[in-house]
Amino acid sequence: MTLMKYEPWNLLEQMRREMDHAMDARTAEGSSVATSDWVPAVDIKEEKDSFVIVADIPGVDPKDIEVRMESGMLTIKGEKESEKKEEREGYKRVERSFGSFYRRFSLPDTADAEKITAKSNNGVLEVRIGKQEQVQPRKISVNS
Repeated sequence: MTLMKYEPWNLLEQMRREMDHAMDARTAEGSSVATSDWVPAVDIKEEKDSFVIVADIPGVDPKDIEVRMESGMLTIKGEKESEKKEEREGYKRVERSFGSFYRRFSLPDTADAEKITAKSNNGVLEVRIGKQEQVQPRKISVNS
């Protein structure tokens, strides 16, 4: 008899993923939008001249990542290919996530869509969003 460790939280996470797939959100065009199989962790910081989003996406080929800016929303999506294993025997635990991911971020009005760059290095994606040039306030004299 083989003993298996009971982990109820893993069962809940699996149920959540299955419910997400069952609900399968639809876009305005009626096409299917894949829900995220996993969600990469991100850090967001503001610097003097830019906003920076850093996302952990280990095992994702940079050519499988799409970064898009539209209507003030920055979208990062991609897919981590799973290893095709026909045989599940011998596994004691499978915790690594595979599949598609999808993150959206609302950008402030000061973000400049023309100054967005993205680079991936060692499984870390860095998206840098430049800020618009600040218009200097102008004093207006009042004539009598």
